[in-house]
Amino acid sequence: MTLLDGKKTSEDIRKEIAVKVADLKKAGKKIPHLAAVLVGSNGASLTYVNAKVKACEEVGFGSTLVQLPETISEKDLLLKVKELNENPDIDGYIVQLPLPKHIDEHKVTMAIDWTKDVDGFHPQNLGRMLLNLPCFLPATPYGIVQLLDRYNVETSGKHCVVIGRSHIVGSPMSILMARNSKVGNCTVTLTHSKTKNLAEICRSGDILIAALGKAEFLTADMVKQGAVVVDVGITRVDDPSKKSGFKLLGDVKFDEVAPKCSFITPVPGGVGPMTIASLMMNTLQAIELRTKV
Repeated sequence: MTLLDGKKTSEDIRKEIAVKVADLKKAGKKIPHLAAVLVGSNGASLTYVNAKVKACEEVGFGSTLVQLPETISEKDLLLKVKELNENPDIDGYIVQLPLPKHIDEHKVTMAIDWTKDVDGFHPQNLGRMLLNLPCFLPATPYGIVQLLDRYNVETSGKHCVVIGRSHIVGSPMSILMARNSKVGNCTVTLTHSKTKNLAEICRSGDILIAALGKAEFLTADMVKQGAVVVDVGITRVDDPSKKSGFKLLGDVKFDEVAPKCSFITPVPGGVGPMTIASLMMNTLQAIELRTKV
């Protein structure tokens, strides 16, 4: 069993990006600038956004954190989005989700200039991904593809089972694993809460990607010997024995599933760091993308 180490791989990617940024500086070219919009003071969102800002500093990007009150109106948030769209210094930006309930997330996503949408959530990016045109790939699926690529995991001709159909992970992941590329050429089954015989389908999978947000859902009896397992889930569970008072669990029951796997991602330290690395890669590509479209 080989551990797909997202922490180490993301560090490698950030080092590669830092070299490219240094070359841009030397050539007198524009340095990529990433902005992050945070509405409210959700602890998990703040931690995640701070990690993105820190990653920007590491690779030499410019970064801006826009913190807005939870009470901000939808109209005022859309005005901030328009301002970022029109700011030539900002190459890419993200609006951290979830947003407060009084704000329509889809309306905000649609308002983002797709050529600055480094999260890859805009319909224009998703549509271009489907057509294999230049675009920003959704950060988490992009990170998973990078991880499989850098560990030389064979995907061609394999049966890939994706558990979960969200527009952020599951659905785009199914498209990427089926496309004609080095990491791809799979026969893909996209499963969800209404899927019948889920355990049986999972047992037929050479590659399993669990992205449903249910702690330790995937158990050993659902996994065949030698499978590749990618765990996208991360759930906080109370644990008084921990200093923090909680522990993090993935969608996979790691201890019992890992011995059956050829490759598996840990939680934490697997897909999570790769999502941020992908965001950095998208931001590096932002200036180039706008010259292509």
